[in-house]
Amino acid sequence: MRFRSNRTMEGEAVNDLLTNRPPAVPHTKQAWSKRVTNALKVAVVPPVGYSVIRLLQRTMSWRTDGLEHVSRIFGQGQRTILAFWHAQQLMMPLAIPGLKAHILISQHRDGELICRIVARFGLDAVRGSSTRGGAEAFRRLVRLGRSGGNLVLTPDGPKGPRQVAKVGVVQLARATGLPIIPMAFGCSKKNSSRAGTGSSCPIRSRRGSSSSGRRFQSRRMHPLISWSACAGSWKRP
Repeated sequence: MRFRSNRTMEGEAVNDLLTNRPPAVPHTKQAWSKRVTNALKVAVVPPVGYSVIRLLQRTMSWRTDGLEHVSRIFGQGQRTILAFWHAQQLMMPLAIPGLKAHILISQHRDGELICRIVARFGLDAVRGSSTRGGAEAFRRLVRLGRSGGNLVLTPDGPKGPRQVAKVGVVQLARATGLPIIPMAFGCSKKNSSRAGTGSSCPIRSRRGSSSSGRRFQSRRMHPLISWSACAGSWKRP
């Protein structure tokens, strides 16, 4: 940290007057501009993002595989942990229509936008990640899972490594006793972005496809696991 004396500051002010140079613009203007930009994003992006997802839903033909596994669990009155890769999250709010669940979302600025988008689909956000607020978010997910709520998270998270599941999803299953349902979304054309909201899958037909694997109990899972993309199954690395 650097400090400047009053004499130095007065000298700079006199210098500005003598040279007819306008005084330095305070950093508050830049901060105000940043706040306005962020406020506009929060106001505009969520409704636009929701509309885009709905538009994609209407302009794509869909095929859902493995939904009977989820329907059977819900039919028995059980709850579950739904898990899918972070890069496939864009269309996942449409995977199970009418689903009420609690989804783990990071506390980053982009996470706030995602939080507001998924809220329009009836999903409740639990804020936290491995780098910020993770412990408290994990404890809240455990409480929600034990009280009868469905949980949703991305095992690889926004930081990656990509499509490598972290141990958190297994720990959550052990703490709540809920089964893990792996899910995947794929489309015929690749569309990815740096924000991690793209979806890709080697499907040759011109349509979207979502799949759900059979449930897995945490006691049978290896602590370090990876999820094969678009296969709806877990396998060891």
